Amino acid sequence: MFMKKQLLLIDGSSYIYRAFHAIPHLSNSKGLPTNAIYGFAQMLLKVIKDFKTDHIAVAFDVKGPSFRHKMYEEYKAHRPEMPDSLKPQIPYIKELVRAFNIPALEMQGYEADDIIGTLSRHMREKNIEVIIIAADKDMLQLIDENTTMIDTMKDKRFSVQEVRKRFGVEADRVVEIMGLAGDDSDNIPGVKGIGEKTAVKLIREFGTIENLLSNIDKVKEKGIREKLEKYAEDARLSRMLAVIDTNAPVAYTFEELAVKPPDYSRLKELLKELEFSKLLKEIIQEEPAEEKGEYTAVTDRDALKKLTAEIKQAGGAAIAVMTVRSSETCLKPAGSQRVKESESQRIRESGSNEPQLFNTSLSQLPTPNSQLSTSSVVAFCLKPHQAFYVSIDDDGRGQAPLLPARSILEIIKPMIEDEGIKKMSSDIKNVYLFFKQHGIDMKGVYFDTGIASYLLNPSRSSHTLEDIAYEQLGRQIRVRESKSQRVRGSRVKGQDLDAVCAETCAEADAVCQLAEKMLPQLEGEGLLKLFNEMEMPLAKVLAEMERSGIKVDRDYLVNLSKELEGRIEILKNRIYTIAGADFNISSPKQLAAVLFDKLKLKPVKKTKTGFSTDEEVLNILAAQHELPAEILNFRQLSKLKSTYVDALLELINPKTRRIHTSFNQTVTATGRLSSSEPNLQNIPIRTELGKRIRQAFIADEGWLFLSADYSQIELRIVAHFSQDSLLIDAFKKDEDVHTRTAAEVFNVQPELVTSEMRRRAKAINFGIIYGMGAYGLAAELGISQDEARGYIDDYFLYYKGVKAFIDKTISEAMERGYVSTFFGRRRHVPEIRSESEQIRRFGERITINTPIQGTAADIIKVAMINIFRRLKNENLQSRMLLQIHDELIFEVPEKEIELMKGLVKKEMETAAKLSVPVKVDIQAGRNWGELE
Repeated sequence: MFMKKQLLLIDGSSYIYRAFHAIPHLSNSKGLPTNAIYGFAQMLLKVIKDFKTDHIAVAFDVKGPSFRHKMYEEYKAHRPEMPDSLKPQIPYIKELVRAFNIPALEMQGYEADDIIGTLSRHMREKNIEVIIIAADKDMLQLIDENTTMIDTMKDKRFSVQEVRKRFGVEADRVVEIMGLAGDDSDNIPGVKGIGEKTAVKLIREFGTIENLLSNIDKVKEKGIREKLEKYAEDARLSRMLAVIDTNAPVAYTFEELAVKPPDYSRLKELLKELEFSKLLKEIIQEEPAEEKGEYTAVTDRDALKKLTAEIKQAGGAAIAVMTVRSSETCLKPAGSQRVKESESQRIRESGSNEPQLFNTSLSQLPTPNSQLSTSSVVAFCLKPHQAFYVSIDDDGRGQAPLLPARSILEIIKPMIEDEGIKKMSSDIKNVYLFFKQHGIDMKGVYFDTGIASYLLNPSRSSHTLEDIAYEQLGRQIRVRESKSQRVRGSRVKGQDLDAVCAETCAEADAVCQLAEKMLPQLEGEGLLKLFNEMEMPLAKVLAEMERSGIKVDRDYLVNLSKELEGRIEILKNRIYTIAGADFNISSPKQLAAVLFDKLKLKPVKKTKTGFSTDEEVLNILAAQHELPAEILNFRQLSKLKSTYVDALLELINPKTRRIHTSFNQTVTATGRLSSSEPNLQNIPIRTELGKRIRQAFIADEGWLFLSADYSQIELRIVAHFSQDSLLIDAFKKDEDVHTRTAAEVFNVQPELVTSEMRRRAKAINFGIIYGMGAYGLAAELGISQDEARGYIDDYFLYYKGVKAFIDKTISEAMERGYVSTFFGRRRHVPEIRSESEQIRRFGERITINTPIQGTAADIIKVAMINIFRRLKNENLQSRMLLQIHDELIFEVPEKEIELMKGLVKKEMETAAKLSVPVKVDIQAGRNWGELE
């Protein structure tokens, strides 16, 4: 039996609008709205995958009137003009269809419906099955035994039987119903006063509008009869407007609509421009595999020396490192389809133990207390599609018959430590740490794909090599872990070591290609100086900080954990006593039952699962009853114990007795650093328990902690950007800016400013920086929005320059689509051009905050680089340990403490030349808690 031929016809115009409204806001980093494009692309891919048809076409309406407008000028006249944010998306949608090699059909004077109707008739005459992907009711008139309509977004299928079931008439009678009932979406008038229900009833009885009008005296209801007599011509006109023209001059044959392979090159370029990373991955996975690069194992001294000489001659190389762990894994020669043989040596796993691998650019290096042996594959790429690799044992043991590890390190060390040879990687910081672990001090740090991607688009959620390669190169790099999934000591089991070597080479190869593409992009965006002089040197600074770690008093934390456990138990019993029953305090459902059912407290807000018991609600309820306050105390103590005290105990390295946090350079959109595993920037500051947790971090014997904290750096940056004379004057005179603001806002003399006035003025000062409006300030201070608005108005009345700066910054962001910091860091803000007021307001807050917070982040980065350089050049023992937003913490030998106070203060205060003095507060102490 032969399969019946089939054609899939998609009503493109209908789906454009549905996609536009289904996804409220989406744009690329250049500010191009992309919500309709993305929704349409998702629909198109789903249709292609679900139906697996051999023939397909998409029909679109064209701009301008159709033949229906000549019949009735008011046709579709009530429709609002196409939204401004949709207009630029239409050409991209049509280009997307063409890139899929799918015919995009459109005809002047006709609508998409007419093209679909005509093709349906042609196919029916050839006994070819037609599936129409549409949602409009008027398409139902085309349905017959050969033609089906499917609304994929509602998952509804309409066949002859479904139409008959819904209307009680055949599909070709749908136009008769529409002629009477009209169609609001197209402004087809119909007969005034007759709806679909009545229209269906009449057509069931009379068959057609003409027959109905010819037998109008047989209509029983007087009111309906009178309406038909009055609006008979409207009924005839409406029917003609509703009829789909099945004789449009459509020239396509069935054969011309056959499915063809996508134009992958065209499609990838388009998806890259639109920044549709997820869709790009899907497309690349379906693309026929490209020929892999030539990846060669280096297994003798002469070959390795030749390689290092070639790298030196080339001026640099991309480097990738991947490590394999196993209890007794050695690397032995084996066959491979992906890795080229050199000196008859290949790599494979041996023995029954499964090797476990992790990419050093994606995961932590082996922990010092690990019981597993590790072997690392290091790949070098000098030019695209060609890479070389060696294998290195972490303990220096040779792996016969491969080149002994000691020989490898001895040969490559001069090249790795040569400042003049450029090193490139997908995570230069961890490659640096890898070599440092083997006694090699990598110099010539030149390019990092993640940092380059971050500078080009800091708002991206991911800067992994995998995602960047998809976007920039249109190719798939098989990386087994993404940074967002990275877990300390995580492993991936059972991987063939041949594949490990090939993957490491592929990574180096991709880095090499990305450098060629991304460096010109950085230069084009004016970001190359920032990349070369700030972000790349900083990577090495952060690596050394991670390597140093910070010492922790384990016994102190153990005792604090026990103390907290006792306090939590006491508090738990008190809560049970107040509630009059035992219950799971951590269960929102059980807590809600106690608060609102048992104690009869008035609920504040509701969620999908019931009444809310979040922190905001409990703070409100605390004014009515003592239990909510105790619940808040319980949650605070529990969080401190589990999130900080117990978690920190787990992260202490047993060999170094220190915690080695990871500093994230490519996460925050403003340029700030963050830390993880653990997040040491997030330990509470203002609470007594927070201070006690910080006391667990201690300096080595004979050493001290030194804290250097920028004083009001963001307000000083506001003064510089705004050139507000009063703000500049206050900082130059070293006045208390919050007191001065309070004096003006509350109209009192500075000496009469109370602590409460100053607290409110501080909230206003910083609220302005974060783009806070009256609503946010009112919530912050617990006052009415009118009062908050008055404070803001008074602030701007006094600091006129600040108001002018904010207005100018927003205006420039609207024009350019991005904002910049003092050092030229850019952040695209597509939200500021949104038609949605809520999204636009969010964009304005980003626009105000980013230049200020980003400049503060840049200033401290410059200071870190300069201090690190001086520590090295002056052979000081002091080491930089932590960066907590505007604060740096050092571990300093007591003999260097006075020297370091002056050195650090000078470098931090001169990192940027502002219009106002930059001030740094210095403190020293035996533990972190003393630096408050």
